[in-house]
Amino acid sequence: MRITGGSARSQIIRTLPGQLVRPTTDKVREAIFSMLAAMATGWERGLDLFAGSGALGLEALSRGMGWVDFVDQNNRCCQVIKQNLAKTGFIDKAHVYCCPVTKAIGFLECAYDLVFLDPPYADTCLGDLLTELGKSRLVSSETLVTTSHAARSALQVRYNNLAKIKEKRYGDTCISIYQKEATS
Repeated sequence: MRITGGSARSQIIRTLPGQLVRPTTDKVREAIFSMLAAMATGWERGLDLFAGSGALGLEALSRGMGWVDFVDQNNRCCQVIKQNLAKTGFIDKAHVYCCPVTKAIGFLECAYDLVFLDPPYADTCLGDLLTELGKSRLVSSETLVTTSHAARSALQVRYNNLAKIKEKRYGDTCISIYQKEATS
């Protein structure tokens, strides 16, 4: 797997072997960042949930994001993310939290510009997580929440105050982007 754009473009990043992690493919990551670039730019802070190898957050750092917090509950994944951060030169622009995503949502405090949510396709709690994120202090009205999910598992148009603003399908993967609705 490689970084597809920005300052670390073409650098190979490490992933865990086997089926423990389903890395977001180069093609899908390029599609995600193409979609995001068409919506806005200048993001400073990112959050990569279910980070796995850290590919999405690393891609964001490579494309100019100032800081990314990575969250994964698997210690081996956390070690791989740290190795990838060191290899790409982004170790000083990130923090890796080795804990469950729900725990991180509870203790992280600042709002992020971009949140990447890429759970295992078999995880049935994605809707609940989107609802919790929408209620959390991690998501402001400017935050874009990008989630990758199986195309066969359609997501709702709305989760509490998070509304779907864009969706695209790439083979078996669907990318949905949510934003908090303005309150009147």
